[in-house]
Amino acid sequence: MAGATHLYAIAIGSNRAHGRHGRPTGVVEAAIARLDEEFGLFDASPIILNAAHGGAGRDFANAVALVESELEPLEMLRRLKSIERSFGRRPGRRWGPRVLDLDVILWSGGKYRSRRLAIPHSQLARRGFVLQPLAAIAPGWRVEGPLTARHLAYRLAQRAPVA
Repeated sequence: MAGATHLYAIAIGSNRAHGRHGRPTGVVEAAIARLDEEFGLFDASPIILNAAHGGAGRDFANAVALVESELEPLEMLRRLKSIERSFGRRPGRRWGPRVLDLDVILWSGGKYRSRRLAIPHSQLARRGFVLQPLAAIAPGWRVEGPLTARHLAYRLAQRAPVA
């Protein structure tokens, strides 16, 4: 008997070139293709370019993919970390440059907490580079109580300084 199918929102980021996939935008495109191979790709956002945070150095390419899977959250996290390693990601500085970063940000099962994983992602409401692509493909997904991805993205954009 098959388990229940869950919908996951996966944040994708890259700010280092890859030998086969090229610039960070190419890495994100290749990661979306890999998620489609390994899971059921439901949708993927446009790729956006963002300034790096902390000590990450180069700018990031970011997107969000919605995938369907029977995996439970910790097994999904394990599979995502395996994909990161297959792209050449190695342990390093917390906010350092990375070839590929894959994070579970939401899932259809609601809140989830363990020592290794918190869903929704603890920083989601503060990260425009995740909320913007999430709102593009799942605007009505409730993130915090009654607040949807679209609402949180709009609220965060209103707080952003004007250049």
